[in-house]
Amino acid sequence: MHTHRTYRAKILNYSQVAEMLDCHGWSASKLWNVANYFSREQWDDTGEIPDEAELKRELKTHPTYKGLHSQSSQRVLEELAEAFTSWFGKRKEDARANPPGYRKKNYYDDHGNRVHEEHPRSTVTWKQKGIRHDTKNERVRLSKGTNHKDHPRDWDYILIEYETRPETTVENIQQVRAVYDPAKRQWGLHLVCKHEVDTPDAPGDETAGIDLGICNFAAVSYSTEEADLYPGNRLKQDGYYFPKEIAKCDDSGGSEATRLHAKWSERRTHIFHSLAKHIVERCVENGVCRINIGKLAGIRDDENGESKNWGRHGNLDLHGWAFDRFTKLLTYKAKVAGIEVVGVSERDTSKTCCVCGRKDDSQRVERGLYVCESCDAAFNADVNGAENIRLNINESNSESAPNLGGDRSTGWLAQPGVYLHDLSRGFQPRTEVVDCKP
Repeated sequence: MHTHRTYRAKILNYSQVAEMLDCHGWSASKLWNVANYFSREQWDDTGEIPDEAELKRELKTHPTYKGLHSQSSQRVLEELAEAFTSWFGKRKEDARANPPGYRKKNYYDDHGNRVHEEHPRSTVTWKQKGIRHDTKNERVRLSKGTNHKDHPRDWDYILIEYETRPETTVENIQQVRAVYDPAKRQWGLHLVCKHEVDTPDAPGDETAGIDLGICNFAAVSYSTEEADLYPGNRLKQDGYYFPKEIAKCDDSGGSEATRLHAKWSERRTHIFHSLAKHIVERCVENGVCRINIGKLAGIRDDENGESKNWGRHGNLDLHGWAFDRFTKLLTYKAKVAGIEVVGVSERDTSKTCCVCGRKDDSQRVERGLYVCESCDAAFNADVNGAENIRLNINESNSESAPNLGGDRSTGWLAQPGVYLHDLSRGFQPRTEVVDCKP
C-alpha cells in the first residue's frame, strides 16, 4: 500500500527567498478574495454555490490567477470551494453560520482608527508539475507565478534549501506547502511525500466495533470481552476555551486570533492522530483483523430529514466533531497494521440490547446507562452500541446474532476501561492522567 506523510522543514537560505514567498503568499490571498467575491455574487444571483470546476473555468484568465503557478492557483480555488461546501452544510443546522470570509489584515493607529489593510500571507501549495527536487543537496525548486517572473529566465523559480530531522528521508515529493507562522513571523515548508508500506498480516481473526458520539467520542468493543471508552473531555475543553480567547482579541483576523485558531486546529489534529493510534494498538493486542465503525450519515438529521436539536452545547460539540476526518485517520493507520475498517449501519444499535436482542427506546434510561427489561441486563449504553456495531446486527441474523447468552451485565459491558488524553503522553488509563489547562 501507499501512504502520504508530511514532514516539516526549516528554510536555510531564508533571507534569499523570504521576499518572494511573501509575494506568493499575498497573491494566494488576493486570488482567494477574488474567488470569494465571485462565489458570493453567484449565491446572491442564483442561490447556488459554484463548484471548483466552475471557479477554475471562470477565473483562469483573471490577473490574480497568474500570481501563482497554475496548479497552486487551482489549489486555492479548491480550498475555497471546500470551505463554501462546508458552510452550506452547516447553515442547515445553524442559520447564523457565516460563509468563508475575505483574507485581509487591518492596521490601526494609536486612536483606534483604521489606517490601512493588506492581504495576509496565505499558505501556498505547489503540486508535482511545479516542483523539482534535488535529493542530494536537499533543495527544492518551486515554480513562480507569471506575475512574479521579473528576473532573468534563470530565476523563474524559487530555489529553497531546507533542513529536516536527521532521521527523515525526503523522497518522492507529491506536494510542497509554504506555511507562514504569524507568531514567529517566518515561513516554513511542509513536504508531502508518498511512501510504499508493506502491509502485514492481520494480527488475529477477531472483530471490534466502534461507536462514535458526543459525550464519549468513541466506545470500542472487542470480541475478546473487553471494551474501552474515550471521553471527549479534551475536545470539549478546547471547544469552550479557544472561542472565548479568540473573542477577546481586538481583531478577529489579527495575528493573535490567527495564532489561536492555528493552535486549536493543531491540538484537535494531534488528539485525532493519538486516538486512532491508540485504538489500533489496542486492536493489535486483542488480535483484531476487522473494525466495524458506525456510519454517522444521519447523526445530524432525524427521520424526516430535519435537523436534530442536541441542545445548545450538544449542537456546538457536534459541529466541532470531525467524525469523517477521524474515520479516515483510523482507516489508514489500521491498514498499516493489517486491519480492515468497514463502515456499518448504526440503525437501532443504541436501542437494541446486545445480549437478548430486545429493541425498545425506553431501555436507555440515562445518558450512560442501558437497562434491558427483558433479560434484566444493565450496562454502559455506549458500549452496548459498540457491541451491536461489532455484531453488525443490521446485516446478521437478528434471531441469533445478539443472543450470546450468559450474564455480562456486571463485567466488561458494564465497566469498560476508560482512557483520557494526556497532552504529553497521549491516551492513558483514567487514573494515570495528569490534567493540564489549554
